[in-house]
Order: sequence, then structure tokens, then C-alpha cells
Amino acid sequence: MYLHERENWWQFRYDLAALQPLLGEVRLKQGWVLGRMASLGFDFQEEATLSALATELVRSSEIEGESLNINEVRSSIARRLGIDSAGLVPASRYVEGVVEMLLDATQNYDRPLSDDRLFGWHNVLFPTGRSGLYAIEVGRYRTGEMQVVSGAMGKERVYYQAPSPERVPAEMTRFLTWANADLPLDAVLKAAIAHLWFVSIHPFDDGNGRIARALTDLFLARSENNRRRFYSMSTEIKYSQREYYEVLERTQRGDGEITEWLVWFLDCLKRALQSTESTLSFVLRKAAFWEKHHDVFFNERQRKLINMQFDGFFGKLTSGKWAKIAKCSSDTALNDIKDLVAKGVLAKNDEGGRSTSYRLII
Repeated sequence: MYLHERENWWQFRYDLAALQPLLGEVRLKQGWVLGRMASLGFDFQEEATLSALATELVRSSEIEGESLNINEVRSSIARRLGIDSAGLVPASRYVEGVVEMLLDATQNYDRPLSDDRLFGWHNVLFPTGRSGLYAIEVGRYRTGEMQVVSGAMGKERVYYQAPSPERVPAEMTRFLTWANADLPLDAVLKAAIAHLWFVSIHPFDDGNGRIARALTDLFLARSENNRRRFYSMSTEIKYSQREYYEVLERTQRGDGEITEWLVWFLDCLKRALQSTESTLSFVLRKAAFWEKHHDVFFNERQRKLINMQFDGFFGKLTSGKWAKIAKCSSDTALNDIKDLVAKGVLAKNDEGGRSTSYRLII
């Protein structure tokens, strides 16, 4: 018997007293991260947000077996956020779509959720109306049965049977009413419950996991009352993907007691927040570099290429790459590089000749 087959299944039960210590740790870590990031200033907060959102999208897609080009994702986010230091490259229609969904979730977290808003997210996930080789219902709730299965053909195992299609509209109305209500419930716990509730309904033909994780980001943004994102929940879910599916399966086959799921979610969020220490270290190194050289003149090409070196966009720096990315002549590129070497910003690597490359001195 699945959870959704029980009467009033959405009236989840959990042991709040058992959750309080872990919830307190998560809330404390959220405050620490937001405080540290706020001390960096607007530009570097934007850089950290760019990195976190790009990582979130790439990892969320990897959970579904899809691979996104990180440079395309970063460039699409940068354009939409007005960040011009990211080394912009063209992005595919699909990448633009998934970026649009995540930015709507995180930048407009305070807007109410609605059927139409979710339909818009679904549309941008499947702009061709197909999932791989198969045509699917796009921008509407499914009208067919939905099973979560795995295994070779003829040996499939059913992990989950979602509610019948005729139940979906009413189930989503109940979910959205709860999602938009001002409840005496900690906002982080609301994020965890929203994720479980949505994937239990499984309202779409495909893309339910990605939309559930976008909803998680929306509710976490609400919990912080902050549009900027400094960590990636999907990265931690990806690292623990098997455990993620196992705890979901146990919960969805349970009787409505969801403490185990909430503990797993809070642990995952705690790890995601802890991982910001490496992100923060990166941003602080970048901030320290520009503070150290605040009196040094850099032309526009140099600033762009230095920032791209921090972002790790193109590996070893050569004069040929410089000319191509900066859209300048080879002589101009070499002069830019020599100027930075003279200023102690770049150093020549050991290899010489045609393979001459340079590294940033941090």
C-alpha cells in the first residue's frame, strides 16, 4: 500500500522534538553562510550565486542521467543576472529553458505557486514536446498512469505507483493551497515536505524530479528570505542518490510518519551548507586578488580574461586563446599578457615554444 492510497495521506506526522537539534544546526549554518557572504559585497555575492546556481542545475540534470555543459549554463545565468565577467558562450535552447525555470524559482521565490507557473516550468524543460524519443504531454498534468520503474526490459521493478491521473488536479490544488499558505511551520521543514509531497503526486509525464528540486530551491529561498543562492542541494542529493531514492521509497510505502525523510533532508541540507566553505574560499581568493591590485590599471580585455582564469573556463592560458576569446589580434593578445607578466599578475609556465602558457599569480 502506497502512502497516497491512505485516507488524508497528506496529513504527514513527524517527531518535531527529535528533529529540533538537527534543524537548529541547519538554521545556525544558514545564518553563518548568509552572514559571511553578505560581508563580501554585491559583486562577489553575485559571483557566488552564479557558481551555486550553475552547479545546482548541472547536478540536478545528472540525477536524471542528463549532462549539461557547465559553460553554457554559467553563461545563460550570467546573462540573465547581468553579470558580464563570466566568459559568455552561446547556450542551447534546452539550457536556456532549465536556467529560466531555476531563476524563476529562486529570484521570484516570494511569488505564489500556481498550476500555470508549474506548467511554464514544464514547457521550458521540454520545448520540443518530447522526452528523448518519445512524445509526452507538456505544460499540463498527465492524463495517463505513472510508475517509477528500473531494470532491464522484461525484468523491470516497480518502485512507485503514483496516484491515478483523475486524482492529480485535486491533489495539486491541495498541494498548492498548502504551499502558498502562511503556516506555523518552519520554512526549512516546509521545503522538505514540499519535495516529498510533489514527487509523491508525480503530476507530470516527465520532469517531476527536476521540478521537485526547483521547488526545493524556491522553498529554501523563502526560508532565507534571500534571492541569492550560495549552495547546491542537488549536488548533495547526487552524491547520495541511492540513499535518496531508498528513503523516498520507504516513506512512500509508509503510513504517513515522515521523520526519517525529514532527518535525511536536513542532513543533506547541512552537508550542502558546509560545502559552501570551499565556495567561500574561492570567492575570497578572487576578492583578495582584486583588493591587492585595486591600484593597478587593467584594460577591459585583461579584466575579462583574469576573471575567466578564476572561473577555470579554458584551462591553460596561451596567447592564441587570449586572442580568440578577447577577439583581438595575436600581437594585442601578446602585449596584454606581457603587460600582466610585468605587473606580477601572470607568470610563464615551464614549457616553452609554441606551447608557451601562463598562470595566474594568486
